[in-house]
Amino acid sequence: MSNQLNNSQRQKCEVWTRVMGYHRPVSAFNKGKQSEHRERLHFREKAA
Repeated sequence: MSNQLNNSQRQKCEVWTRVMGYHRPVSAFNKGKQSEHRERLHFREKAA
C-alpha cells in the first residue's frame, strides 16, 4: 500500500507568510519577492 497521491488527487497549497506584522499569501507577491522567498533559509531556535 502506497501513501503517495496521484497527480489527479493533488490540489494547490496556498503558502502564507508574515510580512511587516501581517500575514499575506506568497502568490500575491511580485516575481522578485517570490524569488526572494524561495531563497530564504529556515531555522529552528533551540529551547533556552
